[in-house]
Amino acid sequence: MTTFAFNPLLRTTVGFDGLRDLFESLMDNNEGTSTYPPYNIEKHGEDRYGITMALAGFTEKDLNIIVQNDRLTISGHIEHKEEKEREYLYRGIAARPFERTFRLADYMKVTGAEMKDGLLRIDLVREIPEEQKPRMIQIKSAGSQKTIEHNSSNDNKDKKKVA
Repeated sequence: MTTFAFNPLLRTTVGFDGLRDLFESLMDNNEGTSTYPPYNIEKHGEDRYGITMALAGFTEKDLNIIVQNDRLTISGHIEHKEEKEREYLYRGIAARPFERTFRLADYMKVTGAEMKDGLLRIDLVREIPEEQKPRMIQIKSAGSQKTIEHNSSNDNKDKKKVA
């Protein structure tokens, strides 16, 4: 097994304590190698995304979509009723139970889900709060030095610099 040192990546970051855990969980994630059910992740503009999953044989009542913290979990389970009337010579439509988890970036929200033609579409949008958006910081000047002159016969000796 190959191991990676993430210290060089984290040298210039502040407050990303969970980032190392994220990388390690992605490296160790056995679910990451699963290809069932097939899915697409799409980008629909600057802050809009979509996930489309091919779920042939599933209906809305067979699926659960849960958002908790930074995780979107989609699971499905079909109640198989005994099919005495149907005999399969080949069964290629895999309607087996599944659970797929996606890690969501900060400020990512699920805005809707729709099941149509065997495809589950989930809409996501990144809504950054106003206080988290970039803002300009004014730089105040420390002030310039002022020279106070005293009226006397020797002007050069009596000039004082005040900050």
